[in-house]
Amino acid sequence: MVMPVLTHEKTFAASGPGTEEGRRPTMVAWPEAASPELLALPRRRTFKARDKLRILAEIDAARDTPGGISAVLRREGLYSSAISDWRRQRDAGAFAALSPVARGPKTAPVNPLAADHARLLLDNKRLTRRLERAEAIIDLQKKVAALLGLPIENVEEP
Repeated sequence: MVMPVLTHEKTFAASGPGTEEGRRPTMVAWPEAASPELLALPRRRTFKARDKLRILAEIDAARDTPGGISAVLRREGLYSSAISDWRRQRDAGAFAALSPVARGPKTAPVNPLAADHARLLLDNKRLTRRLERAEAIIDLQKKVAALLGLPIENVEEP
């Protein structure tokens, strides 16, 4: 099937205001927030450990008054499920669970023997170079003695 060629004389189905050459625009602008107090994109709230403990203390103190807990929840903008999670963490003694944890790989603790190990490696490398130089000098002395015809005493053999 062959598509018919459209000429400029024909009107396009998508013509009208807000179109470009008979095509609908591909990008649509993001609508502005309905109220200037609202953000364009919602942001997830995070609470520090001290704020969580403060809110839990206020809720525990408001248990005796009717509607006290719900008033605190409305004021803070929280749901009861978050409070029950925080209570569970607090009752488990996991105060560290209430504080934020840095993401990513954790650093390993420093080994107290690492400095000694590094020093010993440097000493070993230095002494190995010194031994190689001494062996090169001894080989040179043996060659010079052989050229001059001097007898060489072999110290290594008993």
